Amino acid sequence: MAPLAQLPRETRDTLFLLAVVAWVLLLQAPYLPGWSSALGLALLLVRGWLALRQRALPHPGWRSALLLLIVVATWLHYHTLLGQQAGVTLIVLLLALKTLELRAQRDALVVFFLGFFTLLSQFFHSQSLLTALAMLLALWGLLTALVNAQLPVGHPPLALAARIAGQMMLLGAPLMLLLFLFFPRLGPLWSLPADALGGRSGLSERMQVGQIARLALDDRIALRVRFDGPQPAQQELYFRGPVLSQFDGIEWRPSRSTADAQAAELRVEGEPLRYQVTQEPSGMPWLLLLEASPEAPLIPGYPARMSSELQWLTQRPVTELLRYQGQSYPRFRHGPETASPALDEWLALPPGYNPRTLALAAQWRQEIEQRLQPGQEPGIRKVERVLAQLRQGGYRYTLEPGLFGRDSADEFWFDRRAGFCEHIAASSVILLRALGVPARVVTGYQGGERNPVDGLWSVRQSDAHAWAEVWLPKRGWTRVDPTAAVQPDRIDAFERLRPAPGLLADAMIQVSPSLALQLSRVWEALDYRWKQWVLDYSQQQQFDLLRQLGLDGADPSQLLRLLSWLLAALCLTVAAWALWRLRSRDPWLELLQRARHRLQQAGYQVAAQATPRQLAQLLAANGPAERRFEPLQAWLLELERQRYDPASQRPLAELRRQARALDWPQPQRAVPRPDNLT
Repeated sequence: MAPLAQLPRETRDTLFLLAVVAWVLLLQAPYLPGWSSALGLALLLVRGWLALRQRALPHPGWRSALLLLIVVATWLHYHTLLGQQAGVTLIVLLLALKTLELRAQRDALVVFFLGFFTLLSQFFHSQSLLTALAMLLALWGLLTALVNAQLPVGHPPLALAARIAGQMMLLGAPLMLLLFLFFPRLGPLWSLPADALGGRSGLSERMQVGQIARLALDDRIALRVRFDGPQPAQQELYFRGPVLSQFDGIEWRPSRSTADAQAAELRVEGEPLRYQVTQEPSGMPWLLLLEASPEAPLIPGYPARMSSELQWLTQRPVTELLRYQGQSYPRFRHGPETASPALDEWLALPPGYNPRTLALAAQWRQEIEQRLQPGQEPGIRKVERVLAQLRQGGYRYTLEPGLFGRDSADEFWFDRRAGFCEHIAASSVILLRALGVPARVVTGYQGGERNPVDGLWSVRQSDAHAWAEVWLPKRGWTRVDPTAAVQPDRIDAFERLRPAPGLLADAMIQVSPSLALQLSRVWEALDYRWKQWVLDYSQQQQFDLLRQLGLDGADPSQLLRLLSWLLAALCLTVAAWALWRLRSRDPWLELLQRARHRLQQAGYQVAAQATPRQLAQLLAANGPAERRFEPLQAWLLELERQRYDPASQRPLAELRRQARALDWPQPQRAVPRPDNLT
């Protein structure tokens, strides 16, 4: 393939535009069906081949057939043409299809603005700093192609269009900043469809064996925590999520009880931990607080309530970044201290499931009751027996436990003897219930990793955890983490099983593990600042900024007036600057005028409007005697190219330096006449 600069302009411009569109499509690829990404890139490759071979574009009938194929395939995949996912898929494929009728400037403009719209839809999926940087690069590419399309004459270099596009972005940055800071925050102008953030949190109101094991491969951050005061121990960091009590043999579900928060009977002791949580959007109505938090966090627009199982819930799903203050007590008790029929819900097991586990429980129950000393609590002995079995029975904590069948507890206790936290917790709860101990599964996040760069604790999706909660007389509900019995490092030393890193990450880790860790921490700190200062810029922060500027009691109408004045001042400033530029001397004309003046001083008859080429011809007209001025003639022709040839890359400053080093004709001295003598 010939170098890009040597291709015909139409071919070069088409290939550049296709490359930018391909980048826009690649940003969407992780969130679209594989067939749509493959089809979109295939259409771009076909269009690129036609441009290189200078072949005719496909017949309109072919394009119509492809359009019908795209619509039908989208319908078959989503069973609708409406909604976020189906809509974005259609937009992406229509953008790729539009390139097959890229003939005139009008078609190019449609591609440009369809590309801008497709680029904007990327924010439906992610608003991270990395996404913003990738979109900024795509925006620059689209603007470069747009500017290049407005240069119809000659073969202007793409670098020139890229420079103009970059200047446009820089000039628009102050306006963007003003709109961001002072445009009234009136709440979201649209609602995200239900499929926008589904399954992002990593937790669910239902749990089947294998679900959290798949989540362990997800290394995204779920929440960040900043503690006020002393840092807690890692083994104390249990962020409570859904509590699962109902078990049908296959799936765990929350309790059907309608008891209010008073039924929790929460009793706290000691000093609380005070902290700030920055929770990522999850699409679920859960607030992830440390155990146990008796006070509701104050979040505008998200009123919170505590369930009878100590889980904090909001009235609507969390679809935006939330920041709230929390206060939790690591030492707490909750639930009734005496037995009651209400506890039977947490003893129920479905008939016909896990027969070997039930038989083992019957055997242990008989042995424990026979050896029970007077005054001993049987529930505590039964819990200790289960934990001892996990410690001494050769059980392993693994990231790849495999698929479990119908009798998952039997497979864990007798066959596989290996599992992830959900297998260990669920199997332990089944065994404890069979032993007559009320028990339930609690899901959430455990642990965290402190970033020394900014002091924040990062809790990732791979930190999702499941543990057990048992009811004991005089104690109430008590946390029991069976995973700690299988692998204590998982809880105490916070050693995680992680998937193998990618090729690039693995190479960096092998070269310098400390450098890879430090870069990761710096990036996470930058990403947190991005979310804190940009994504979490709320109406309250906007009013705080106005108060700092001396505008107390601001409301949306005052914001609009302030924004109008600022925009007017900005427009006047730009207009004054443009007027000054128009009235100021052109540096190129100044350099040309200097050349005219020096030749005039040397005795040449130079016209007032002489061009650089005319000056060069004037020097050449003097014949061989003026050959020493050939470099000066070449410089004058280069000065002309710098002005009128867009392909010229010689900066004016360089020509100005060369002018000082050239051999110019010397000024002629005037001979004084006798009548001038004194």
